[in-house]
Amino acid sequence: MKPDFRSAIRRTRLFFDGGTGTMLQSLGLKPGEGPETWNLTHPEQITALHRAYLDAGCRILKTNTFGVNRDKYDNYRELIAAAVSCAKQATEDREDVYLAFDIGPTGRLLEPLGDLPFEEAVSLFADNIRAAASAGVDLILIETMNDSYETKAAVLGAKEASDLPIVVTNVYDERGRLMTGASPEAMVALLEGLGVDALGINCSLGPDRMRDIVDKMVSASSLPIVVNPNAGLPEIVDGVTTYTLGPAAFASSMKTLAEHGAGLLGGCCGTTPAHLKALIAAVSDLPYPVPEPKAATVVSSYADAVVIGDDPILIGERINPTGKPRLKEALRSGDMNYLVNEGIRQEEAGAHILDVNVGLPDISEPETMVRAVTALQAATALPLQIDSASPEALAAALRIYNGKPRINSVSGEAAKMKAIFPLVKRYGGVLVVLTMDEN
Repeated sequence: MKPDFRSAIRRTRLFFDGGTGTMLQSLGLKPGEGPETWNLTHPEQITALHRAYLDAGCRILKTNTFGVNRDKYDNYRELIAAAVSCAKQATEDREDVYLAFDIGPTGRLLEPLGDLPFEEAVSLFADNIRAAASAGVDLILIETMNDSYETKAAVLGAKEASDLPIVVTNVYDERGRLMTGASPEAMVALLEGLGVDALGINCSLGPDRMRDIVDKMVSASSLPIVVNPNAGLPEIVDGVTTYTLGPAAFASSMKTLAEHGAGLLGGCCGTTPAHLKALIAAVSDLPYPVPEPKAATVVSSYADAVVIGDDPILIGERINPTGKPRLKEALRSGDMNYLVNEGIRQEEAGAHILDVNVGLPDISEPETMVRAVTALQAATALPLQIDSASPEALAAALRIYNGKPRINSVSGEAAKMKAIFPLVKRYGGVLVVLTMDEN
């Protein structure tokens, strides 16, 4: 029997497989045809591709489900079940292989940048994961995510639909940022706060351009780092998309990343069983970089992380109604522009974190806190300190917060700890603790 996945990745290097869509294109997938439909129309081809990756030495197979969700396919459950069945057929004589349910982005931007509500995104991902869990996968792979907020929605969907291990890989550009702005350090803070099991980078760049990003992740994270790159950057040759790195060059670049601390390795677009075979041979003699716990205390926004401990951190406290008649009026009337202007002024004055307190006796604090957090995060990239004595307000804000917040606060009173600690465990955060209890 194979070891538990969470235990295995703490001590053993495992290899993901490589590209699926680009491989299927070489086998006859037509332009505009969904690769996932082949689970039903060409199951023998999908199973054969899985076997080819197994023969190359891979031990984590990604199901052919990257683009499946209920918005795109009415028969999404059938497609997921068929994908898992194809992978299981490929592994029927193997006991050392893990099946990863592969989830990509929805294809829509979340509010406020797009039209997809956050809770609808969570629901879309959760529906997929329930179907996959019932079909019998070993872990959830959330991949090719270029938005931190959609990443959070996917992780919450996974956590709320199953207890399977969760691996997340994001797409970084040449600046070392996600499309919506997140740095590697910000994503490490968010994902570790949410309790995923491994994290990293995939797609977009070739491995020869990922070293700086990998270095930042290894430095910041206490989790295994996953690297699943493309076979270089795509080029159009005679009307056909091709990738620039052959198996030997791909393996050489991946060996460098492994030497820099990347733990779980594989491939994405343009990679083939030959690429993975060369990669596995190239790193076979390297020791596995067992993740080391980091002692940093980190908060983050959708874009940046702030480390607490080395240098003084300034927290702007102007968004607090105590003694501020104009702010009280703004909160009662729903004038979020006033709060946003207060936040921007504090950012311009040098604040690193903004405290947000909307507690008034004659308003709904949970609803107002959500509106305040949403408005501020649309206007500033500073992390927020969510300041409330109400567990309901904290729960509502933590759920929709795009990052890893600072939470102000909890005392040592048993009832308060019982109410607030599970929220921090569920959503992540840095907690201000007051040295007071019932006595």
